[in-house]
Parts: sequence; structure tokens; C-alpha cells
Amino acid sequence: MNKRTLLSVLVAGACVAPFMAQAASLQATTSEPYTMKASDLAKKEKELTSFPLMASVKETIQTLDNAQVELIEPGRAANPENVKRVEGIVKASDWEYLFPLRAQAYTYSNFLKAVGKFPALCKTYKDGRDSDAICRKELATMFAHFAQETGGHESWRPEAEWRQALVHVREMGWSEGQKGGYNGECNPDVWQGQTWPCGKDKDGDFLSYFGRGAKQLSYNYNYGPFSEAMYGDVRTLLDKPELVADTWLNLASAIFFFAYPQPPKPSMLQVIDGTWQPNDRDKANGLVPGFGVTTQ
Repeated sequence: MNKRTLLSVLVAGACVAPFMAQAASLQATTSEPYTMKASDLAKKEKELTSFPLMASVKETIQTLDNAQVELIEPGRAANPENVKRVEGIVKASDWEYLFPLRAQAYTYSNFLKAVGKFPALCKTYKDGRDSDAICRKELATMFAHFAQETGGHESWRPEAEWRQALVHVREMGWSEGQKGGYNGECNPDVWQGQTWPCGKDKDGDFLSYFGRGAKQLSYNYNYGPFSEAMYGDVRTLLDKPELVADTWLNLASAIFFFAYPQPPKPSMLQVIDGTWQPNDRDKANGLVPGFGVTTQ
């Protein structure tokens, strides 16, 4: 399970603040450097995340080891349970029908690998919820976002617009090696550049983090967290962002976006499966369970 990315986003401020205050106090009386122990941070993090909602979020962002993901193929008897459920709902022939104009990189095999990476997607619910019905809603929601984000949107085609998803692997107008794309936050003087240090090309210029994949992942501050969730290391995709276009990550990046909350916004997955329930402030702003909230 790889949970570091989410927890750092959710509670980093709360975890670090007490230690930073302590460090500031010490530095006011001494010039000696102050070291925050990882064990102290881990202990504080555990204290701040030991409640039911956070436990459910941790489960939602759980990931399967990449070595096991790479073994997933259509019809394989040993495929994970959630992959088998998806195979029963969306067969290879359905994939062909739903996405007839898709780019070649968006294969059915890649789709199943992306599903397998996130066991919470289309999982089996043991609390009375209808697992198959929830899975269908999750897939329909995700596919609708594919159509909006990477669709052809060409009214003259015989295929309806909802069948024109996954046309684009890379953002229109951008290609690998092109400079100056979405890397303004790579500046090492800003916190985004320090937290997710950008890779550089052979000329020493920052790489371009333009949109790639089914959900068009963009900017180093999205490639870094996604890389950590996939590999446990921010460097992998910050150094090789093209992997988000050329491998099963082109679909996994969209499921990552679907499964991870962006506080104060809940994850799309927990909106669709009913885990998220709006509070009074949400209700006052018209935020209620359903597809509409996922468009945020």
C-alpha cells in the first residue's frame, strides 16, 4: 500500500507545524541545526489519521505492486478480483464499441492493468452495498470524464460524441521534446519546484509537463504525486513524463485522479460509491452525492 502521497497532502501541514514551531524556538536560542526525526513525524501522522474516514481514504488509495500489475491480461485466471468484475462488465468487444476512435496506446490490456493497480476501484463491498452496481456507476462516470477530457468532440462524425473518448494521448499541440510546457512551477525557489523537482533535457532545460493520458495529467505538482503513488519515488515520472503517455499509466493516471481526494474535495470514487456524505456546508452549496460533484 502506498499512502505517503495522500497523507503528505492531507496532514503535512498539521504534522509539521508543531515541529517547525519547536525548531523555530530552538533556533532562536542556538545556531545548531534542528533535525525532525522521521519517526516523530510518522507518530504524529498516525495520531492525526486514526479515525474512520481517514481509514476509508487509505483503503481507497491502496495500490497493487507493479510486478503483479504487469501480469494482468484479459481473461487471465489469476487476475485480481476487481479486474475480473470489470471484465464481466466491460468486455474487450465493449471497449472496441465504446472507444472506436481511441489512440492505439489506450488498449484494453492497459485498461485492465490500470484497474488492477487500484484495488478499491470496483471492489467487493461487504456492508450490503451492491458491488456490481457501484462498479458500473464508477466506470460510467470515469468514461464520461474520458469523453470530456480526451474526446474528439467532432459533431460531423457518425459516432456519437460520447463514443469519441480517448482520442488524445498527448495534449493537442504538444509533442515529446517540446520545450516550455507547463513547467513554470519548476523554479527551485518556489515550494512546488522544491517538493517535486523537475527533470531536465539534454540542454539543461526543464522538461515539459503538458497533458498526457486519459485525464491529461499536467504540471510537476501532479506528475510528482502520481509518480510517488505508482513507484514510491517522485523522480521516476518527473524524469520520464512520457511514460504517462506510452505505458499503462496513460489510463492509471486517470484512475489515480479518480481515486485520490483533493482536500477539501472528496475523491470521485467515494462520491460514487456513497462513502462521502455532504455536510451542512456542502448542502448549502448544492453539493450532493451524484455525478455533478465529480465535475469539480
